[in-house]
Amino acid sequence: MKKTVITLILFALFPLGIALPAVAHEFWLAPQNYQPETGSTLQVRLRNGQGFKGIEIGYFDDRTEMFDWFQNQTRSPVIARAGDFPAMSMQVDQDGLMVLAYEATYSTVQYRDLEKFLKFAAHKDFTDIEVRHTQRDLPLERFSEIYTRFCKSLIGIGDGAGQDLETGMQTEFVAQTNPYTDDLADGFKVQLLYHGHPRPNAQIEVFERAPDGVVEITYLHTDDQGRAAIPVKPAHIYLLDAVILREPDAALATEKYAVWETLWASLTFAVP
Repeated sequence: MKKTVITLILFALFPLGIALPAVAHEFWLAPQNYQPETGSTLQVRLRNGQGFKGIEIGYFDDRTEMFDWFQNQTRSPVIARAGDFPAMSMQVDQDGLMVLAYEATYSTVQYRDLEKFLKFAAHKDFTDIEVRHTQRDLPLERFSEIYTRFCKSLIGIGDGAGQDLETGMQTEFVAQTNPYTDDLADGFKVQLLYHGHPRPNAQIEVFERAPDGVVEITYLHTDDQGRAAIPVKPAHIYLLDAVILREPDAALATEKYAVWETLWASLTFAVP
């Protein structure tokens, strides 16, 4: 079976509420080149997996809430068709930092038992979930979680000058430094937001990929203003991931048959 066919089958499982075997799966934007020359073609893939390694997902209109790019004070939609691999392919004609943002529609995953859900929650630094689950008198097996992805990527086109910005997604990372033009001796500075407000004491999972492909994973927490400084190395690529775990509102819970909801924020960038 060809890779594309396998990818389509795996992607089709998400909206059906079929749980994949791993504890958690990150979802991110993966540019083929984080520093393309002006006038060249930029290709960006959607990827889903673990440990900063995963399968490519094609673009589908009914799985996408928003897919926009921001550059030089201009916001434009990504032009893509259903089934496109890669999800984005366009000629870049202006110098400057491009901020690419992708918001998925809702998906659902079913847990066969509470233990797997608690393992996931602990990994994402939610240690009180068992108590909250019990207090709400929720089932101990065969219950569902609804989740949404909010992804960003920083791409330095030409001179790469510019700054990140808030895109209006429910949760997102906003870079305070430009990795392609700023001094990173004190780290890559970022702020984590939830409904436009800082998210204090939130766990950030940092995936660092070396030029030889080796990935290291570290964890840190935001301060009381939702800020963090990520130690970075030259010629490495980074994925930041942060999750919100909350009770869904009543209408959404009824519509999607879900008892928990997660919002996943991710940010990718490279260090020259």
